[in-house]
Amino acid sequence: MTKRSSNPTDAVLVAIDMSKHRQEVLIERPEGGPRRRMTVMATKADYDRLATDLSDIGRPIIVGFEATGNYHRTLAHRLLSAGFELRLISSVALARTREALHNGWDKNDSKDAQVILHMLRIGATQRYVDPLAAGINDLQEMSKTHEAISKAKTQTWHRILTHYLPLYFPEIERFAGNSRSDWFLALLERFPTPASMTVLGQETFSREAWDLVGRKVSKARLINDIYETACASVALPVDEDSVSIAMFRMVIAQARNLIRQRDEIERTAHAMLAENRDYQLLRMIPGIGPINALTILAEAGDLRRFSHHRQFLKFCGLDLATRQSGTFRGRTMLSKYGNARLRRTFWMAAQVAARQRNNSFRDKLGRYTAGHADDADRRRKAMTALTAKMARVAHAVIKTGTEYRPFLERSDARWKAPSLQVP
Repeated sequence: MTKRSSNPTDAVLVAIDMSKHRQEVLIERPEGGPRRRMTVMATKADYDRLATDLSDIGRPIIVGFEATGNYHRTLAHRLLSAGFELRLISSVALARTREALHNGWDKNDSKDAQVILHMLRIGATQRYVDPLAAGINDLQEMSKTHEAISKAKTQTWHRILTHYLPLYFPEIERFAGNSRSDWFLALLERFPTPASMTVLGQETFSREAWDLVGRKVSKARLINDIYETACASVALPVDEDSVSIAMFRMVIAQARNLIRQRDEIERTAHAMLAENRDYQLLRMIPGIGPINALTILAEAGDLRRFSHHRQFLKFCGLDLATRQSGTFRGRTMLSKYGNARLRRTFWMAAQVAARQRNNSFRDKLGRYTAGHADDADRRRKAMTALTAKMARVAHAVIKTGTEYRPFLERSDARWKAPSLQVP
């Protein structure tokens, strides 16, 4: 969300090209003269020296830098603690400006510092929000760790379904349910092969599997179905004490451990945010559960800093963009230049809301796709419109402090069909 921002006339501009081990610093005074260059290593002594040198100038300091993974966070926090104003430079804007200024794609640290200084001078910057200073660092760490664990759990679950089960118990997959089914993994960990069930006999197997299955409707019938499936299995005749089955159990234990870690993060997040008013307001919106609400607060911070919902849509990458030149006009699509995790979160929330009953999201989807039930492209565009609506509603309820009102929209609302694309 790069925009023009004015600088104080007496401000000293400091451009920093961030990297993992060293930072190239370029300092320009408002009265002109030679610019000062510095190389700052990623050490506490160098960070303190830079903060002291800037403080000794005795003028307002504006520091601009490009986000570089997480390597910029420590120096940025040190400079923010010293009382300097920090500006963030968009990576896309920096690359385009560098190509325009130097008429080429050549890139190096000193050249990047010059381009950052130019963008600071013209005010093409963004506001930098330090997660630790804003009080959202813990939320970000929980959100990102939950995402990493969920991805690892999904990969492990797919490995079980596509490798181990086809070899050692292919027929049991129909009882798997979803990846949150810990009872299924607990059953497999105890009985990884059909022979491990049938060797016990039906009564003994039912007795040992009873507590593993958990609370189920018609539990006795389910256990009997599993036993009969084991009796008719075409699985490889591998001994339960073999190394192959030991590897199978190791992967199952890994999947169960990931499920426990994910559930623990969800409980911690809810306990931390249960009294948070913004969290409560987000949870009232259809499709937004504990983790979606956590991700929105972690990635966007205080949504009240966006004065209009269009600014928030742009921050999420849900704003529309059109390529136009002369008489040519391209398709209108999403810019996707914003926060990808926020965009994905609102997309998933819209998917959930569209499957629920009696809410404006499902109502809008029905009107958008009326008469075109088999048109997958139209449904995708409609879901993109619902994603943008979800972001607007989230911004509105937090900015106004009012609860979501689950009313249905007017039936005479017009359908607009922009050519939208979401990955």
